[in-house]
Amino acid sequence: MSETRTAGSETRVCFLLTVLIAFFCVFPLTSQTVSKDKTMSAMVIANKYFMEKWPDVGKTIITERERPSNIWTRSVYYEGLMALYKLNPDPSYLDYAVRWGEFHKWGLRDGIKTRNADNQCCGQTYIDLYLMDTTKKERIRDIKACIDLMTESEKIDDWNWIDALQMAMPVFARLGYVFRDNRYYDRMFEMYLFTKTRHGTNGLYNPDDHLWWRDKDFVPPYREPNGEDCYWSRGNGWVFAALVRTMEFLPENSPYRKEFLRTFKEMADALVKCQREDGFWNVSLHDPSNFGGKELTGTSLFTYGMAWGINNGILKKKRYLPAVNKAWDSLVNDCLHPNGFLGYVQGTGKEPKDSQPVGYDIVPNFEDFGLGCFLLAGSEMYKLKSKLK
Repeated sequence: MSETRTAGSETRVCFLLTVLIAFFCVFPLTSQTVSKDKTMSAMVIANKYFMEKWPDVGKTIITERERPSNIWTRSVYYEGLMALYKLNPDPSYLDYAVRWGEFHKWGLRDGIKTRNADNQCCGQTYIDLYLMDTTKKERIRDIKACIDLMTESEKIDDWNWIDALQMAMPVFARLGYVFRDNRYYDRMFEMYLFTKTRHGTNGLYNPDDHLWWRDKDFVPPYREPNGEDCYWSRGNGWVFAALVRTMEFLPENSPYRKEFLRTFKEMADALVKCQREDGFWNVSLHDPSNFGGKELTGTSLFTYGMAWGINNGILKKKRYLPAVNKAWDSLVNDCLHPNGFLGYVQGTGKEPKDSQPVGYDIVPNFEDFGLGCFLLAGSEMYKLKSKLK
């Protein structure tokens, strides 16, 4: 009789354990999203990996050719580093950024006469560092001189590829903020509008799909293999980030804010609709068959923009919070190696087929800008998780 009761008890216990396990698998006690602390840890370890790999801030970057370390790829990294520093003011981060600017004498690749947005991207960090110490006038001397030349000319068609918006628009906005001079905002908007409505015949923005063609080469009749328009993930990510980084320095009463906000919301709506089930976005936003798969840079930039939109009350939390949580979880859990290396980064290019294949263990031709995108996303996710705690 005793043995029978014992066997029956064991059976009931096993049954209850099975039920409990099944219950908590469906209804976990805690959220499965990456926590605020893990978000910071992920940014710190990824950045540590890079700083240890590149201790010399002035070391040239050698791929198929040699380039100085103030090119756009490294400049995007420093955008991310500055975002991290504002949340985690580690003196080594600030020192790393200041030494970079000092090495280059706060100058631009190709000098102050350059009109190339890629060369001007470093100015975003130069100006941010100047705002931390406005006695250091040399930090903005060259970038101001460069942009002043552009405001004084009549030419407004320089930004003929959408990446340029992220590289240069925030520079104009920062100078407008520093000097309280609307001429910077005015010229910035003229150039932006030319890109949106005139490059590629009728502009590089599709007002129907609310996404951007990378440049004139991808405007219809160009099509992806599945017959859809070609909307490159990272290219659209650059625009999305440009709108964020520009609006941050735009006066509240600016006549241009309405346009930027409208386009930002339109893009957010279009982007959330083509997010993958695993949280990532494909490199080809409307053709998952064209090099479909996990990719960090576009996903990071969309996460950055949407999280910023939620943090600033522009995007509805109910709709966009699940999207950014899913994206950030995937970025941290699927891309970040234990040593801080980031996988699934599409290297430089202009369309889905470039710098392929992309994978967890594949080192891209440049490791810096992918990290910059990751840190920008992480910085806004950290703020978001701090608010939701």
